[in-house]
Formats: sequence, C-alpha cells, structure tokens
Amino acid sequence: MPTIRPSQDHDIAAIAAIYRHHVLHGTGTFETEPPSETDMATRRSDVLSKGLPYLVCVDGTGQVLGFAYANWFKPRPAYRFSAEDSIYVLDSARGQGVGRLLLDALSRDCEAAGVRKLLAVIGDSGNAGSIGVHRAAGFEQAATLRSMGWKFGRWLDIVLMEKTLGDGDRGSPE
Repeated sequence: MPTIRPSQDHDIAAIAAIYRHHVLHGTGTFETEPPSETDMATRRSDVLSKGLPYLVCVDGTGQVLGFAYANWFKPRPAYRFSAEDSIYVLDSARGQGVGRLLLDALSRDCEAAGVRKLLAVIGDSGNAGSIGVHRAAGFEQAATLRSMGWKFGRWLDIVLMEKTLGDGDRGSPE
C-alpha cells in the first residue's frame, strides 16, 4: 500500500525525474524546459519556508510514486488564505489512486496550515485525469480559460477548480 509522507531532501532526484517527464511529454504543466534538481530543490525550499506542505507518495520499497505541494495563489497579503495545488504522478503509477491519495493528504495539510480555499489550475481542458481526481476530491469547476498556453504546437486551455477547506468564508480566519 502506498503511503504519503513529507518530502525529504533525498527525494529531489525522483521528484525532478517525475516532473521532467511531465514537462517533456504532458500538458499538465506549461513549462517547456525541465528544471534541474537544484531548481526543484530551491522550489521545494520556498514552499516549505512558507509553512506549506510538500508531500511524496512512496511504495513499500520507498520508491517515489508522485509528489504534491501547495503554494500561495498570489503573493499579496489578502490572498494569504488561498493556495494552489500541484500534483505529479510517476507515469507508470498513473491510474492507481496515487493522485487522489496525494490530493487528500495535501488538502488536510493545507487546512491545518490555515488555508481556506484550495485552487487547482489545471493545464489542458482535455486533462481528464487531473480534472477527474480533483472532482472526486470535492473540487468544483470555477472556469475554463481558453487558449492560455502554447505547447506541443497547439493552444491549451486552463481549467480552474476550487475547494473550500475548513470554515471557508463562513467566518474570519484571523
């Protein structure tokens, strides 16, 4: 059974390899050049420095099957209770529930960190896997922004989805 745990420094090589595959072959990210392991380590450190979760899913042997993290939706103070999720799964582990395990754990950890609204900015309106896992985890579609990115010789949409965490907007978070 796969397990979720906080990412550790020694996970960076696996995280970078998983993300590299998605950059080079997928439309879930609009990056076109894979970041280095150093870049990925810097990005992870940035997330953790903000008190936000950066998780991995590992199998019984310790192999990283996927990773997920949240980052503030926007840097301005008024957005300090809204975060955006990012989830990437090892290609050979897709369709095995890894994304849902990561998303559920990420939602719990974000709520514990004080996040009231979790957003998904999903690259490619044809990304049925990501849209489906978010919907199954309680996200609702908020919008589709047409032709926002150009990758692999075609225009790609962005699907925005949202999930309220904890009390949401039913009271002051402070």
